[in-house]
Parts: sequence; C-alpha cells; structure tokens
Amino acid sequence: APPSASLPPMRPDDFRVEPDIRAAATPPRELYGDPVWFDAICERILARTWHVVARLDEVAQPESALPVTLLPGVLDEPVVLTRDGAGSLHALANVCTHRGNVVATEAGRARTLRCGYHGRTFRLDGTMLAAPGFEGATSFPSAADGLGRLGLGTFGPLVFVAARPATSFDALVRPLAERLAFFPWDVLRLDAGASRDYEIDANWALYVDNYLEGFHVPFVHGGLAKTLDENAYATEFPDEGVLQVGVVAPGEPAFALPAGHRDHDRRVGAYWAWLFPATMLNLYPWGLSVNVVQPLGPSRTRVRYLTLVADASLRGKGAGGDLHRVEMEDQDVVFGVQRGMRSRLARPGRYAPRHERGVHHFHTLLARHLADA
Repeated sequence: APPSASLPPMRPDDFRVEPDIRAAATPPRELYGDPVWFDAICERILARTWHVVARLDEVAQPESALPVTLLPGVLDEPVVLTRDGAGSLHALANVCTHRGNVVATEAGRARTLRCGYHGRTFRLDGTMLAAPGFEGATSFPSAADGLGRLGLGTFGPLVFVAARPATSFDALVRPLAERLAFFPWDVLRLDAGASRDYEIDANWALYVDNYLEGFHVPFVHGGLAKTLDENAYATEFPDEGVLQVGVVAPGEPAFALPAGHRDHDRRVGAYWAWLFPATMLNLYPWGLSVNVVQPLGPSRTRVRYLTLVADASLRGKGAGGDLHRVEMEDQDVVFGVQRGMRSRLARPGRYAPRHERGVHHFHTLLARHLADA
C-alpha cells in the first residue's frame, strides 16, 4: 500500500511482536486508543497483574482495616486491606458474601468486619464469624461464605494487589529486590506536599513507552541530560520489568554502593525500575519517587506520584533534582504522540535497536499476556 493509505484495524488477538528488535515493527495505533483494545487489556492484563494500592505505613497497625479500590475507574475492584491481631496482612474482596454489599467503608481500628446491610461479620483474615438469620440454612457456612482473597505482595514501602494474578509476585520483584537491596527502604518518609495526582489525555501505554527509553532525554530533558553520562546509560531486562541505570557526570550526587555490588565501579545517580504493567520506582540518592499509572479510559490516564525521602539534604540535586519539570516535559511529548496516534494515517514504525529495547520488551510482554489470557 502507498504510505498515505490507512491500514485496516488490527485486533488484540492478532497482536504479535517480532523478538528480534532489529526487524520488529512498533504496535498498531489501535493499542493507543481503540476501545476494543482497551477493554481486552483491562480484562486480560490489568485484572491479572500487580498494582500498587497503598503504602505499607497505612496498614501498619494491628487490628486495622483500609478500604481501597483496585484501579478506580477501570476495574473498580473493591478491596479491603486488613492487619490482624497477630500482625499478618491480608487483601480481601470488600464484598459481602450474602448480597454483595461493600463491607468496610472506613479506615481505622477494627477487630472484625461487619456488613451494614444484614450484619454478616467476618474476621480480619476473611473467614465468616457470624451470619444473623441463617440459623436454619443447610450446609452452611462453607469456605465460600468467607470474603474472597486477592493476590498480595509488598515491596519497599508499597502494597501490591492482583485480582487474578497470572504470575507470582516473587517472580515480579525478586530480580529488583536483589539488585536494590542496598537502598535505605526502612528510613523512607512520605513527603505529602510533593506527592500529587496528574490526569493526562493520553493512553496509559504511551506513558509507559516514554518512560522505558532514555533516547528522548537529550531532546526533551535538557536539564536532566546535563547530569547524565549518555554513553554509560544502561537498560536491563528482568523478565517482568525493565531497569534503567543512570550513570551521572562527576560532581553529581551518586549512590554509595557497597563493595561487591555489580555497579560499585560506576557513578550511579538513578535507578529507574518498571514493573509490568504500570508501576515505576525511581531511586535517587535522596530517596524514592513512585509513578503509579492508572488507566482511566482509551485516551485518559491518572498518574499517582508519591515522594518518599531518605536524605533531605540531597533534594533538588542530580538526576532526581527537578522531577516536576521532567514530568511536565514528558507529558507534553506524550500528548503529542497521542494526537498523532489518532491519525488515520498513523502506521507501525521501527524500533531504534540500541535505544528502545525497553519499549520493545514492554510490547513483547503485552502481546504475550494478551495471548496467554
């Protein structure tokens, strides 16, 4: 077909990615705005993968409950995080097993969970404790009368939940946990004033695409580019994620890595870690910023931005010095790409083999999870 001709739409079931990046084509424009693709991704990927729902300090108190929503606006899955008297953390379906009412509506101290509709009561591990009015029911109660359990995992200061996990949480985080074990996870403190939500008119996958390559940094982020050694920039591929290593110029803040660490001989000023499909952990000498990406629609995304500080004296310096400016620059680019993807003439392109391996890995995972589901 001539370059000006539009291509027929591709279905999610037909999406494949050539494993060799040197020969691979980028995804069709339908990925970035077609409602059919968005619905398929919601059910086959987002409902089966791990997402941040809370900070660990929000559920630190024994005998407490925290209602949360898994991917509000898309999955809208009601969840309650509980910590029982023994200190064990649970992720439970916040849906009564009698008539489906939401059980927990307020955060705070709780010894049990009691549905306000008909009084059915549950222990903090989800097992049913009492069911008024069911005294004559046969074969009751059964295990099915307890609250459903969701996949649960914690990493650093974050709590992750999966509705129907396709992969184990350990498989997702283990490679990063080993690599980043030196980081002072235990001393991080939330900076509420620097934490905020952004809502952008773009598909969530475009935001992830942009995050997963440093190719655009010299063109888009002039300030950040000055802090980095472009020739030493590295991208690595844990199976369900991507790790980008930012080596900084002399004089810029860098991690004091322990002897024996694989990066000990490099001046690493940032680790940018992405966990499939939509969590970004940005580690700097001053602390951690987290981008929790929440798809809202085919061309609408919320990014929950958390700032957790370990060393306040280094704030505003180095590769993590002006994150709001970098975020605004990234969003401008993502807006432009979203506009381009709406064009009927948009067609798949090619990957830059050296610079876009992280993006290629993301698209490979998307295609694999769509097919596996």
